Amino acid sequence: MTIRVLLADDQHSVRFGFRTILGAATDIKVVGEAADGATALALTQRLRPDVVIADIRMPGMDGLELTRRLCAADAPVATRVVVVTTYDLDAYVHTALRHGASGFLVKHSGPALLAEAVRAAVAGDALISPTVTVRLLRQLSRATSAPTRNPEPALSDREMDIVSLVADGLTNPEIGARLFITAGTVKTHLASVQRKLRVRNRVGIAQWAWETRAHTWTPGAPGREAP
Repeated sequence: MTIRVLLADDQHSVRFGFRTILGAATDIKVVGEAADGATALALTQRLRPDVVIADIRMPGMDGLELTRRLCAADAPVATRVVVVTTYDLDAYVHTALRHGASGFLVKHSGPALLAEAVRAAVAGDALISPTVTVRLLRQLSRATSAPTRNPEPALSDREMDIVSLVADGLTNPEIGARLFITAGTVKTHLASVQRKLRVRNRVGIAQWAWETRAHTWTPGAPGREAP
């Protein structure tokens, strides 16, 4: 399957760079470009890309508002959004993820991460720049005034194992190797967790884990209550 991507950035040089990087991937095709959010929104409705790569700072409608509209429950087109920016400010990160972004990258993250973020978005996962991830999760942890001892809805011990490892940043294959199960089984459990927690992707799972202190659960400890 070829992943169809729309680029939204007000700088031509940045769009050219992204197009060049993604053009080197055999499974990704750039189908359109926009220099502002309003144009990106219109092109998304017309071209129906699988993923929109959106810069935050654009004239008129910025990338955060574009993300909110494209990821809304009543959005006319089902597409994923990966937000990119030069400024990895916490307010940007939180807003982008709350609006439903399937990834958050700073522009100096490197070419490999850009393509991987596109693939992760289509797979229902999420990729966040490593420089942002730890700071984001620590901030979420500090923001919670007290741990929730019995978080709702209740998850099985195996689901709690997986949630804890997702919060640590492990991929599906890494989780499978740790728990001696297949990556496909991990994916099935993650789908169940997303339904129970009512979150869009593994970023939402990680947020829930840190907000409820569920990240302190010890994988492989059957019958143990989540903190």
